[in-house]
Amino acid sequence: MSKRAKVILSEEAMNIALDRLCYQLIEQHDGFSNSCLIGIQHKGALLAARLYNKLKALNPLNSLEFGKIDITFSRDDFKTNFKLQPSYPTEINFLVESKRVILVDDVLYTGRTIQAALQEIQNYGRPNKTELLVLVDRHFNRQVPIQADYFGIRVDALDNSYVKVDWAEEKGTDRVLFYEEERE
Repeated sequence: MSKRAKVILSEEAMNIALDRLCYQLIEQHDGFSNSCLIGIQHKGALLAARLYNKLKALNPLNSLEFGKIDITFSRDDFKTNFKLQPSYPTEINFLVESKRVILVDDVLYTGRTIQAALQEIQNYGRPNKTELLVLVDRHFNRQVPIQADYFGIRVDALDNSYVKVDWAEEKGTDRVLFYEEERE
């Protein structure tokens, strides 16, 4: 990274945001009887797993299904992006046909990742409704008309800045960092 990072969501604040997102989902999904939570690999899947575990702890009887989706080969820049992108397994052991899908990612920026995920989900059926949940909504610079239904924090950031989410599972702590210049 070319500049020092500013913490915009501490571990404590991040936990509060995750709790709030869980309660918003509970209000909107009536026991999750026809809902599924699908995290976009890799960091969206970490967020989705965290939410799933919190929701199960709040109501062990909810019937929410959980999956992870990889969009590596569905990206519109797959053939032109020469940086080697890691591929992760898709783990969806259910059909999304007629379900309410809660699609989860860590950061919403241009919308292209979400667009690819929506395309990939169609391989598992036609959802009744798809909602988007993100931890960080960078609501400037969208390239496609996609918006979050649920978000933890909204960040006004210029195009040359960068937002990074660290997860305890990988970095030892939960936090969201903001860089004024894009990472190298």
